[in-house]
Amino acid sequence: MRRHHKDDDLSLEQMREALTADFWDERYRGSDRVWSGRPNQRLVEQVADLTPGTALDVACGEGGDAIWLASNGWRVTAVDVSEVALERTAQHAEEAGVDDRLRIGLYDALEDPRPGGRRRYDLVTVSFLHVPVADFKRVYTSIAKAVAPGGRLLVVAHHPEDVETGVRSSHGPGLLFEPDRVVSTLGADATDSPWQVEVADTPVREQVMGEGTVSVRDTVVRLRRTR
Repeated sequence: MRRHHKDDDLSLEQMREALTADFWDERYRGSDRVWSGRPNQRLVEQVADLTPGTALDVACGEGGDAIWLASNGWRVTAVDVSEVALERTAQHAEEAGVDDRLRIGLYDALEDPRPGGRRRYDLVTVSFLHVPVADFKRVYTSIAKAVAPGGRLLVVAHHPEDVETGVRSSHGPGLLFEPDRVVSTLGADATDSPWQVEVADTPVREQVMGEGTVSVRDTVVRLRRTR
């Protein structure tokens, strides 16, 4: 099994290039299915106690999370930078019989100010959207604006400990992050914050990577907008 090293870093320009439509369209065209199609384990865990309503899935990929949400009663908008990924999401939603509960839209994290436009949602979920530190506040603050009062923001990411253990490459300085970055960026730790921190955790799970199964750590943050 290959062990990654912290010096596998990309420049800021390369990290931003890895978020573009051209990059992801090419990656998706290179395989019939890039992801498993199964929902993110952390999403399933964190949504289990929520009443279905409207949901925005940011950086939805091929739609595994969005389709699971729609199958469990949510009315979902799924957005991504890749038109190829969105076409697959729409196809998979039709195959799953939930296309009437799911709509798709383009979203470029580095260019679009708000992924949901002026709409607000009961749940905004973003999984493994790793942007450069220089862009983090702007991107995640914009995403958070899509959460309706009383709604939740769920952020799931790879934890930087995985770089220290050699499980993952860092891909760039600060690209992987801990819960505190989300909490502090949105001011959820302030006494007058409109956010209530419901979850700020770093759970471990088993993941099949390369030639075997390894323990990986996730960053999981769930915030409730109080106003």
